[in-house]
This record gives sequence, structure tokens and C-alpha cells, in this order.
Amino acid sequence: MKTHWTRPYPPGSGRWLVIAWEAASITALGWTSDRLFGFGTTATVIFSLILAAAWTIGAVRIARMGVYVGDPGVRIRGLFWTRTVPWSDIHRFRMQDVTYRVGAFRIPSGLTVLIDRHDGTEIKTELWAQGVDFHSRPGLFRQVFHELRERHVLHLAMHNA
Repeated sequence: MKTHWTRPYPPGSGRWLVIAWEAASITALGWTSDRLFGFGTTATVIFSLILAAAWTIGAVRIARMGVYVGDPGVRIRGLFWTRTVPWSDIHRFRMQDVTYRVGAFRIPSGLTVLIDRHDGTEIKTELWAQGVDFHSRPGLFRQVFHELRERHVLHLAMHNA
């Protein structure tokens, strides 16, 4: 039986802007590469097809990025990876103001939803208050956080009964 995964929020409009930006960037890359290297017709067509395939794969991955829930647990889809965390491994969901370090620099990232596992490790999700899905919808960000917590409590109650 196949598991049905649902994203508990609609994608934000910023996601589609990123996809359009990437299309424009890849088009510019193709055009400047052709001008710089003077490709022949066949090479231009092949290079354009390669760039179009790369953009299509990337656009699909960007469109699918996010956090999904299903009976087995929580599925986190990133740009390059997908990770499924079983409900039984999750201790709690929490929000944290995250700051990344790059060398000596500190880069504030903002409010992010993290998953604390029973083994003491934490998992970063794709839920970020200033991200493409929630930047202009802060209420939705908190609503999704509370829904994840409620689903976790419901799952625990069902399995402990």
C-alpha cells in the first residue's frame, strides 16, 4: 500500500519567482556560452537541451521542496535529498532562531522549525519563517508548526492506547 504524503501548507508565491529566476539565469548562461565559445548549430541545440533538462529537474525539485506528513511520519524534501523521520523517532517539534556561521561571520537565518529526535539529534526542516513559503504569511508559519505538534501528539496517543 502506498503512503499518501501531504504538505500541510500551500507553496508560497516566492517559490515560483525562484523557478522563473532560474529559467532566466539558465537562458542567460546558454546565450553567453554560445556567444563566448561560438558553438555550431548542433552543439547549441545539445547544450540548450542539457540546460533545459537541468532546469526542468531543478524546477520540479524546487516545487516539491518542503515538509510533508503521512501515517509513517514526517518527510522533508530538500533540493538534493529527501528524508523521512518516523513518528516514533520524534521527541518534539520546536522553533528556534537559527544563526549560521561561515568562517568568522555569523549569518542570522531567523525562526526555523526543528525536529528533536529521541536519540538527542536535531533535524532541520524546510520550514523557515522568512523563506519563500512563509515570508509574507507569518501566521501560516505558526499554524503549520502547531499542526505538526498536534499530529505528533495524536500519533503518540494512538500508539500508546
